[in-house]
Amino acid sequence: MLFERPDSGERAVLVHLDLGKAEEREDPREFEELVLSAGGDPVAFVVGQRKAPDPHRFVGQGKLEEIRAAVVEHQAELVLFNHALRPSQERNLERELQCRVLDRTGLILDIFAQRARTHEGKLQVELAQLQHMSTRLVRGWTHLERQKGGIGLRGPGETQLETDRRLLRERIKSINARLEKVRAQRNQARRARQRAEIPAVSLVGYTNAGKSTLFNALTRADVYAADQLFATLDPTLRRLQIPELGAVLLADTVGFIRHLPHKLVQAFRATLEEVAEADLLLHVIDCAAEERDVNSSHVVSVLEEIGAADIGRLDVYNKIDLLGAEPRIDRDEHGRPLRVWVSAREGRGFDLLAQAIGERLGTSMVAGDVVLSGAMGRLRARLYDAGAVLAESYLEDGRSVLSIKMPAGDFNRLASGEKLDPQRLLAAR
Repeated sequence: MLFERPDSGERAVLVHLDLGKAEEREDPREFEELVLSAGGDPVAFVVGQRKAPDPHRFVGQGKLEEIRAAVVEHQAELVLFNHALRPSQERNLERELQCRVLDRTGLILDIFAQRARTHEGKLQVELAQLQHMSTRLVRGWTHLERQKGGIGLRGPGETQLETDRRLLRERIKSINARLEKVRAQRNQARRARQRAEIPAVSLVGYTNAGKSTLFNALTRADVYAADQLFATLDPTLRRLQIPELGAVLLADTVGFIRHLPHKLVQAFRATLEEVAEADLLLHVIDCAAEERDVNSSHVVSVLEEIGAADIGRLDVYNKIDLLGAEPRIDRDEHGRPLRVWVSAREGRGFDLLAQAIGERLGTSMVAGDVVLSGAMGRLRARLYDAGAVLAESYLEDGRSVLSIKMPAGDFNRLASGEKLDPQRLLAAR
């Protein structure tokens, strides 16, 4: 990874300014959680207000002096801004403060670098880091920005800065090529699932809404879950059995955040395609969060950016244990499930969630009676194995009548395997 982190937390001064419109402002409490998630040690929090950022140093002279005093007093090693800084602003601030300066995007990238576990995840993080760093190279090479002559200094006619930029471009090109292979592999696996007609359900939501805890509870998986931002980075897929529907593929994905850096959205395209190609999105919402509605709107914005805004969405209001609420399903005027209230930590409301998923995905279901002769025992056994049989009775001539409900694709495949017409099988008496 490109960021070298010390073994212990770095002492950091945090800077947050209220700028512009209210909906464009960052949340200072969330910013502090990000710093803690990155392993930082916040020693001071400098806040202020400006109509617009200073073009050279982002903050005014008075606020700059306040930040410098905090750095000296606490012997801070790092100053973190809850904003996106231009490369020139970062360089000017570092020169004035005599310590490292990192903006919100760089901080999120560092958290992602710590969380990546799979080869794909590490590639995606490195790509985002390189793209972010490419405009900031001059900070480290100002002493080599001119061509020099002399013994040992004559080179290929390009400066050290130009050499580094060329190497960065080549590395970015290499990573993009490798990620394209990953993307092709994902597409191949996705097509195989589509041929098998297994519905895909993706968990989406604001970071730290409880997606991984819910995922683990539903699938009995062991995905890392913690009360911190971006605990999950790499996507995980598991099969989940839904009563009266059958198997679905559930995907746990990276959490979203307000003003998610565009570089990250681009770098994580292969991962986010699991969301864009899903049949149903479970939008997990921390119902106890004060900014629940604002966070939800930011998730919808990211879904629009990755082309997933038109996919069916079921809201899952998690952490009802913090509100003292009971599990329930809220429906629209047509009786369709809109949201389900659950507690992933206590395991409450899962039956209602499974019911709602079944209702939202059950539009292509086959339901009715199937009459089977004694010679069709293999089909009868397969229907039972698929969990499709609701009841069984017998006719006077000994034939069995099975009341079934299952996905149409699964039923057609079973019938075709027995060389039977699915429509005639359902209508036969």
